[in-house]
Amino acid sequence: MLKYKPDRRGTAELNGYTAKRLNEMALSLSSLARSFDGEAGSGRGLGREEGLTALRTAADLVCGSCSRCNIYKDSTKEDSYFLSYLLGAFSQKGRVDREDMPQLFLETCGQSAEYIEQINRSLGRATMNLAWKNRFLESRETVIAQFRELAVILEEFAKQMEQAVDVTPSGERTIKRVFRMKRLAISRLLILEYGSGQRELCASIRAVGGRCMTAKDACKLVGQALGGAWMPSRDGRSVITRTEAAYRFIEEGKYRLTYGVAGLPRDGEAVSGDSFTFNGSLPGQVVASLSDGMGSGETASKESSRVIELTEELLEAGFSARAALKMVNTVLLLTGGEQHPATLDLACFDLYTGVLEMMKMGAAPTFIYGENGVEMLEAGELPAGIVGSAEPVLLSKKLWDENWIIMVSDGVLDALPGEEKELSMREFLEGAEYGQPQELAEAVLAFARSFHGRPRDDMTVLAARVWKR
Repeated sequence: MLKYKPDRRGTAELNGYTAKRLNEMALSLSSLARSFDGEAGSGRGLGREEGLTALRTAADLVCGSCSRCNIYKDSTKEDSYFLSYLLGAFSQKGRVDREDMPQLFLETCGQSAEYIEQINRSLGRATMNLAWKNRFLESRETVIAQFRELAVILEEFAKQMEQAVDVTPSGERTIKRVFRMKRLAISRLLILEYGSGQRELCASIRAVGGRCMTAKDACKLVGQALGGAWMPSRDGRSVITRTEAAYRFIEEGKYRLTYGVAGLPRDGEAVSGDSFTFNGSLPGQVVASLSDGMGSGETASKESSRVIELTEELLEAGFSARAALKMVNTVLLLTGGEQHPATLDLACFDLYTGVLEMMKMGAAPTFIYGENGVEMLEAGELPAGIVGSAEPVLLSKKLWDENWIIMVSDGVLDALPGEEKELSMREFLEGAEYGQPQELAEAVLAFARSFHGRPRDDMTVLAARVWKR
């Protein structure tokens, strides 16, 4: 059975068509989200309408034709002070007491106790109804936010498709010759170059004459033919055999990161509530993340670990860092009141351009050491999982050879003396010795720990060094 083999012109047209369709889908999702904007509202508390309903219900059930106090009639006036006072008292205490009622009412009403009880019942039911309504509105707004985020993801993917350039003609002859010398046959070949300069090679390869080769060794042949350093894709086969199969090779970047980490749990806890990761297996980028679970111990550790795992899974699936962080925040919000919020500090370093993107959600400042000294990258103080509409703060910085990234949890800064703790850390880093990342991480931790014999909070330091290939 023959398989269709698109030519290079057909590949470019297919990419363009796919990008166009993705953009159309993104526009549709954005329009769908906008259609709900007029209806979506934020939650509110008891208002004038609920208060008047409670007074009217109590009057219907208790007062009958009695008109001695005229509480309901007076409350219908726009400038009614008593109605505002009544709602305020109920909101503070959860009920209306006898002393909250007007003196005239207490002196003239023979059924004051029953009247007040009916007001409490009505306001209690109104409070319950509002709680459910507010929860519904929050859930609807969260779904709308997901439509918007999915639209952004599709737009980003469409942009990647449009920017991909087919450069197969420039290296096809050389790559086939080099592989043929090692008795490897290539039947189909596609070499793409993306906007960042990263190249990707896709080919159908089989071994000739019974000789096999690992995909890792084949990367050396690709580098010999096209230049640069290459790595096999994580989702591809690891060995080239006599059976023809598809293989994908990705060009490694110009930069590298090495890292070190040091940490201590809070005094009295066996487990730290902080979690971190350093993932260098993603194509074209290195991701370092640090999450500080609220509180300390095993509960905080589980929450911060969950944030890290969710973020990594989304990044590995191809989501942008911003979209991944937004979706993690939404997932934490939808888990309900039992979950404990966690901060998230995410560093995505592009190995091709040397650009660092920091995504912060309530995290401590990150310190960048370079030729001009120490610079702080900081954002807000709202942790993930608190507010659905909370936007992760995006900070970008171009890094060069021998630059350093120092990420710390709140416990490290809180251990420093004085009110301007960030400046104290900055001064220490400006005078520190920059040898190996592990040594620097341990030095920062020792500096923070020196002010208190026992850690009063979980403390974690992650230090990474940038170097050029």
